[in-house]
Amino acid sequence: MPGQQREVEFRFLTEPGDVNFGGKVHGGMVMKWIDQAGYAAAVGWSGRYCVTVAVGGIQFVQPILIGDLVTVRCKLIHTGTSSMHFAVDVIARDLKTAAERVATSCVIIFVALDAPDGKPAPVPAWQPTSEEDRRLADYAQRLIALSKSMEAEVSRFRPAAAP
Repeated sequence: MPGQQREVEFRFLTEPGDVNFGGKVHGGMVMKWIDQAGYAAAVGWSGRYCVTVAVGGIQFVQPILIGDLVTVRCKLIHTGTSSMHFAVDVIARDLKTAAERVATSCVIIFVALDAPDGKPAPVPAWQPTSEEDRRLADYAQRLIALSKSMEAEVSRFRPAAAP
């Protein structure tokens, strides 16, 4: 039922094919896992097909190694008319020692689309209920403002379309 699933947690066991020449998991692989978990969270919240529109503030804080158990946690922190913002934490755990570390964090934004023409579709509204929810919602609002500012700056330097 739409509006019921606010959080999703995916787990992956890293394999040799996930790593780069330095023996660490590719950033692109981590981004793929974030997108997959985000998609599941967005569809779970909206009940609709969704597309990624932005990933903001991604930071690769600690490396992920072969054999680590990786947990990707997505939590809804803001809804617009058709958009959903999720805070994402990627946790790597060494299975031999049980030591955990935050490897990556970001915010990922999805838009719900309607079936017939692929236009943005409304999503259930989310309202913060706890102090932690309010803190996350405020964080989302600050990121939205920063994103708009950055987009305006980037668009000033975007090449003009060819005639």
